[in-house]
Parts: sequence; C-alpha cells; structure tokens
Amino acid sequence: MTANGKSFSRLLCYYGDDFTGSTDVLEALSGMGIKAALFLEPPDEELLNGKFRGLEAFGIAGIGRSLAPDEAERELRPLFEALKQADAAVVHYKVCSTFDSSPDTGNIGKAAEIGRSVFGSAYVPVLAGVPYLGRYTLFGNHFAAAADGAVHRLDRHPTMSRHPVTPMIEADLRRVLAEQSGLRTSLMDILALNGSPAEVSSRLQRLLSQEEPGLVLFDVLDEERLGAAGRLIWEEAMRRGSTLFAVGSSGIEYALGACWREEGRLQREEAYGEAAIAPAERLLAVSGSCSPVTREQIRTALAAGFAGIRVPAAELLSPETAASARDAILAEAAGLLNEGRSVLLYSAEGPDDPGIAEFRAALAAGGYSAGDSSRLLGGILGSLARSLVLETGVTRLLVAGGDTSGYVTRGLGIYGMECMAALAPGAPICRAFSHEPKLEGLELVLKGGQVGGTDFFLRVKEGGLA
Repeated sequence: MTANGKSFSRLLCYYGDDFTGSTDVLEALSGMGIKAALFLEPPDEELLNGKFRGLEAFGIAGIGRSLAPDEAERELRPLFEALKQADAAVVHYKVCSTFDSSPDTGNIGKAAEIGRSVFGSAYVPVLAGVPYLGRYTLFGNHFAAAADGAVHRLDRHPTMSRHPVTPMIEADLRRVLAEQSGLRTSLMDILALNGSPAEVSSRLQRLLSQEEPGLVLFDVLDEERLGAAGRLIWEEAMRRGSTLFAVGSSGIEYALGACWREEGRLQREEAYGEAAIAPAERLLAVSGSCSPVTREQIRTALAAGFAGIRVPAAELLSPETAASARDAILAEAAGLLNEGRSVLLYSAEGPDDPGIAEFRAALAAGGYSAGDSSRLLGGILGSLARSLVLETGVTRLLVAGGDTSGYVTRGLGIYGMECMAALAPGAPICRAFSHEPKLEGLELVLKGGQVGGTDFFLRVKEGGLA
C-alpha cells in the first residue's frame, strides 16, 4: 500500500509482550486471511525472502510483560529498531487485553515512550478493548469478562485484582498510564467515536490540537466503535507516510481489520478454522498458571483421565535436589506418554495452592526476587517439555500461563509458528517451525490463565473447531 508517496512492504508488524498474547494477534490476522507468522527473534531478510516470502504481517513473541523498566529499555529498543526496518505501515506493541502491568513490572508506559522515541510519533494510539474476548473500555475505565461470563471493572475483577505479580487496583487506564509514564494521555471516549467518519476524525484532530497528548486512549464498547477507532488509527498511518507505532491488545488488529475490510484490502478473507483439527493420540500439557480458571481446567482434565504430575518447583530450584527431581519427573512422564496417556505437568492448582508459598520461599532462599519467578519457572517447564517431546515424539503441546509461556516456548528450541485454527478465543492451535526435525511441525497451543472453558484441555486434545 502507498501513503503520502511512500510504499510499504507490509501491512503490520508487532511485538507481543507475552507469548499467549502474541498468538492471539496471529489468530486475529490469520482469521482475516492475512498471511502472517510469529517468530521468537527478529527474522532476517534471508528467512523473510525465502521460506516466508509473501508475508503481509509478522510478529515477534517477547517477554515484555515480565520486565522491569531498565530491562525493557535493553530488550525493546533494539527490537523496535529492527521492526522499523521491516517497512510496515503499523508497528504494534501488543499488551494483554486486561492491561495488567505496573511501574516496576511490564511497564506499558515505558514501552510507549521507547516506541514513540524510535518511530518519531507525535502521539501513540492506545487501544485495549476487544469485544471478541470480552474486554471493554468505557470513558477510560477498563472492564473484563470473568470465567462465568460476568463483566467486571478491572479493579474489581475476581482474578485481575488479585494477580500475583501485577494486581490491577485501578480501572481508569489513564491513571494506570500516568503512574508508568510522563506522557500525557488523552481520551477518545465512546461519545466522540459516534457519528460519521468525518465527524469522528474532526473530533480527534481537535483533541490533538487542544491537548497535545503523547498517548491517545480509545474507548471500545462494541464492534462499531472498534471499527471507528481502527479507521482513525489507519488514517494516521496513511497521513504520516511512515511507520505508525501503536500500543494495545489484539483489538488493534480487529480494529484495523474492520477498516481494511471496508477498503477491500481483505480479498482473501477466509475462515481458516474450517479445516478440522484431528484429535491427538496423546497430549502433553504444562501449566505454570495459578489462575482459578486454569485450576478448574486442570481438575476437569484430571477427572477425564489425564495423568497429573505436580512439578515440585521449589525442589527443582534447589541445587541439592534439582537433578534428582527432574530425573524423576521425566521418567514418570515419559513412561506415561509412551503408554499412550495424556500427561499434565502443573506447578500449582489455583491461587491458594501451598506450592506457591513454597516456591516463593525457595526464591528468597536462593537470593532471587519475586519478579524472577516467571523466568525461573518457565525455564524449568520449558526444559521438561523439550526433553519429553524429543524423547517420546509427542506431537501436540499445550502451555498454560501467560507469564511463563514465553520462557517455556523459548526453551523448546523453535524459531517461529503459524496459526492453524482457533480452538477458543485468544488461544489458537499453531504449527511450530524448528531446525530440530523432531520439533518441526509440533502443534502448539499457548493459553493465558483466564482463557478457555473448563473443558479446554480436553478440547485441545480432541481438536475440532472453535
């Protein structure tokens, strides 16, 4: 496409601040018929012009949600510089649709500052609402559906208000961002998004002129207002004639998709999920989530015949017991998988599991901080998963836990993935790419703590359609 005389090579590139969110975007793009792939590191030109020739969009799966601000500076700036060279109309810093973050961990405002600096944006669009996932922003306040379908304000959400690392005690995203960044946040609220495209665009221009914000937050209540926000974001990208940097959930892609559909850009739009996913003879599932939603999924899977193995994270962290504990888990799990059983490795069964306190005590004893938990637990689970896939030849893997999925996936030894089909909103089944033959083509599902119904683990094993 061309804007202000500038021809872009791609519609969009993105960086996901966690792996489950990265596959969420991949699901959105693939569902529109956009040729897209997700990589663990920035792909080089040889890869893009060879095996992945013709990509219209690609992402980089990251771990920004677990980083401190100084770590984010070291991680994000070179990645944004690399994405700037990808020659895309929009570069998207993808955050969780529940916006969970804090000044010290997963600071979204810091990421926005870095991106604004790299891409030279006058303002950064921020959009968190995704009606498809039950996420809504109204007059700046964010709401999220719970497992039972009830919608809660973020600071009263039964899970997000109690998140073990980044509990959300404020629902007004302007206040959340004000604690994380010195950039001024203005709001395009639900009323400003009503009316004709010309009227809505005029209101945005007036807001920019009067308030001169560094960030502009867009309300999202329904598909109509989501589309209006997408039109404004795309208009800004086309007006600039250079890459636009945006921050938000996969609502960014759904919003832009509505605009692209209107413009006729989605000529190949198709329901990629129409091809049925065959059942897996056996499933390996690993969970680092302590969400009550995942707890019920674990219990349902165990009741249905999955072989459950509790991962003694505290023992695996101690130099004195790590080797023997790891050998015992691998021997038991491999034996069960080789018998044709589906195996579930889990570190906790819900937020009140005593293993959480034991692991935190082990962290303190080892001189680690609470912020190291995702990295260490994810590394443990990733190492176990890789060994079991290589030893047993299991072809489908489920990883539960947004904060640990990134470390687990990095530990597997794959370099990318593409979307095969949707199993549940926000949790597609993907095909992995690896230089290791036994990992090439591995079917992989990355699930955030709040994603899926109680039978989700069973659905991943049985395949089928969303």
